[in-house]
Amino acid sequence: MQGKVEISCVNTKNLPRLSGEETDALLRRARSGDASAREELIQGNLRLVLSVIQKFLGRGESADDLFQVGCVGLIKSIDNFDPDLGVRFSTYGVPMIAGELRRYLRDNSAMRVSRSLRDTAYRALQAKEQLMAEHGREPDVDEIAAALGLARSEVVFALDAISDPVSLYEPVYTDAGENATVMDQVGDPRCTDEHWLLRMSLSDAFSKLSPRERRILSLRFFDGRTQMEVAGEIGISQAQVSRLEKGAVERIRRQISS
Repeated sequence: MQGKVEISCVNTKNLPRLSGEETDALLRRARSGDASAREELIQGNLRLVLSVIQKFLGRGESADDLFQVGCVGLIKSIDNFDPDLGVRFSTYGVPMIAGELRRYLRDNSAMRVSRSLRDTAYRALQAKEQLMAEHGREPDVDEIAAALGLARSEVVFALDAISDPVSLYEPVYTDAGENATVMDQVGDPRCTDEHWLLRMSLSDAFSKLSPRERRILSLRFFDGRTQMEVAGEIGISQAQVSRLEKGAVERIRRQISS
């Protein structure tokens, strides 16, 4: 998708962006039956779909098909999200979109799975979506098993049975033309859905800082500079660097925990 402007007849260069306040207001209007607010929410969150489908490219499916499936997950997220839960919409929406994509890829898998296992797996997926709608977070396997009245092992085995086998050399992330493969991620505790979601939240929060704040944090935490060194390079006092750094970090912390 590098450099792709249009996907499924949608111009990705001109997609709108919504602030947190705008998203919350539109969600409440959509929940009360406002169709125009629902449509605006869909259009304003297509960038979220684009970011999620990056993880699923390279599995033999076209980006256009994945985008359309991701949009189905986005619409389900909008229709089921409760703004009174106190969580950000993207925190709820990303797992829902990813779940829809996984289900689509499983349904189109060439592997044959027994009907009983598939039925158990789909019941587990339905229970997972219901629990997500109720609690605003992704449930663990024990919670899904309890909701179905099944043993944890039965749920794990059923979900594993319909999971797509992947090559160790399958690309899972692309950045500036460089690919990270499954092999690169095996055994790495950072390569989890939780870490992936946190990384997206951090990137979003970092992008909302001022250029000077972003430069200070980059110099401090990526280049390992001291506050005195940063102050000399930017041309302000060490006390100003300390104040700006502290304020920027605090805003990032508030945003990813909200």
